[in-house]
Amino acid sequence: MSTGQRTATGPAIRRARRFLPSRKDYAGLAASWRTDLLAGITVGIVALPLALAFGVSSGVGAETGLVTAIVAGLVAAVMGGSPVQVSGPTGAMVVVLAPVVAVHGTGSVALLSLMAGVLVCVLGFSGLGRAVAFIPWPVVEGFTLGIAAIIFLQQVPLATGTSGTPGHNTLLAAIEAASTAAAPTVLLTLALVALVAVVMVLAQKLSRALPASLLAVFLATAAAELLQLDIPRIGPLPHSLPAPAIPAFELASLGSLAMPAVAIACLAAIESLLSARVAAGMSGPDGKPTGPYTPDRELTGQGLASIAAGLFGGMPATGAIARTAVNVRSGARTRLAAAIHAVVLLGITYFASGMVSRIPLAALGGILMVTAVRMVSRRTVTAILGSTRPDAAVFVLTAIITVAFDLIVAIQIGLAAAALFALRKFASLSSVQREDIPGEPSEGDEHIAVLRLDGAMFFGAAERILQEISQVKDVQVAIIRLSQVRMLDATGAHALVEVISALELRGITVLLKGVRPDHLALVTNVGVIRSLRHHKHLFERLPDAVEHARSHVRRSAGYRL
Repeated sequence: MSTGQRTATGPAIRRARRFLPSRKDYAGLAASWRTDLLAGITVGIVALPLALAFGVSSGVGAETGLVTAIVAGLVAAVMGGSPVQVSGPTGAMVVVLAPVVAVHGTGSVALLSLMAGVLVCVLGFSGLGRAVAFIPWPVVEGFTLGIAAIIFLQQVPLATGTSGTPGHNTLLAAIEAASTAAAPTVLLTLALVALVAVVMVLAQKLSRALPASLLAVFLATAAAELLQLDIPRIGPLPHSLPAPAIPAFELASLGSLAMPAVAIACLAAIESLLSARVAAGMSGPDGKPTGPYTPDRELTGQGLASIAAGLFGGMPATGAIARTAVNVRSGARTRLAAAIHAVVLLGITYFASGMVSRIPLAALGGILMVTAVRMVSRRTVTAILGSTRPDAAVFVLTAIITVAFDLIVAIQIGLAAAALFALRKFASLSSVQREDIPGEPSEGDEHIAVLRLDGAMFFGAAERILQEISQVKDVQVAIIRLSQVRMLDATGAHALVEVISALELRGITVLLKGVRPDHLALVTNVGVIRSLRHHKHLFERLPDAVEHARSHVRRSAGYRL
């Protein structure tokens, strides 16, 4: 290989290595393996009922949720960009996946997982992992509130022992399920939901170390078995993982699943990065932070996790903030904990699937109802509503659209609304000030206007600034100071051209002072300099511009130097 080839391939190899596992991933494992092991076991126990519940709630079945938690959890633990992130099926993914399953059937899920996984990998390789930092806080909390509401409503059929109509709006399906519920089944299922909720709340108050959801499921299942309740159960589960295989597909099906795959990929990327970002700021029992994460590698890891899950017949996966938080609180420091969590679930599949099949669906519904309520922080909601009107409006709007339409639309509209309010605020900080001419006054100064532009001259403020400057009257020379303009875009530069042209048509000579070096190329290319009466009407110092303006006034009044 020549020197030139080595030079070209060197950066590419270094870039590829950033996405691959290395020894650095397990730095400190010798000191933390015990706590990592215990944390992994704890998270595995906590993840079991959640994986089953999310599988049932999405319409693909409990076994699909369990397979996803095992396969995707293991792949993301090894390949992801966070040392403590725990991945698997999540409530947000259920919100997007359930209507897709209702339209395209359960057979489309594995193929969707593959397609979305490839897209997430592309996002990671293209370096878009840091884009999540640009999502405003009210938008994040708004769709979190909306997701929580949808997850809660999705459990109403399970809680009432009925079956909702697939593909219906979540609120309408919940109302329909509640209206068709019949005694004694509804009384029995609601009693189990109440038992699960009470156990989960009390267990957390007694000790945060208790696996509250698993304890609640165990007691609810024991009660249902002892009383021989005739209520819906999970049903038979596989005793092992299915063999990996590429899902069957047709070209026509790829086209119809393209948009759902894009929506799922966007959700997987956003939720995983948000979860990893939150986890990076958390501290374990020892008070030490968990350490940084790599956004781009996190995306590629989550993409590979969804691809692997699809090959095993699973559903798309994302980083799960609830399980990740349990992992951190349990003392996890390296990826070993998340890998152990997957191994624990695998062991349950091989050795305890018979017992798991007897779990009442109402118990899983109760777990997700409690989980949905806990997703919403009263302190956070109060803080946002008490901040500014635009932020509160974005928060409420995002939450409502999430429930009424879907998560991706809510994110898009939330971002658009947040951007609109931000631009409006930014534009209000831009202004035009008329200043006094510095130094000793001179005859004819009343015919000179010194106008200082402050802030930003961009598309959001250009029209208003143009109108303010155009109202200048009874002057012969206008000096426009640009040294305080911090931001200038093409629209702002074009507005300057219009201002100069309008003033010059009125017989007012325009002088520009203080064009910043980083703006010079823009104002030149857009035509600001060409619009001046003379190319020498561009000044760096205000005294020079004032002296030039006075010379214009004197000449027009018939004065002589």
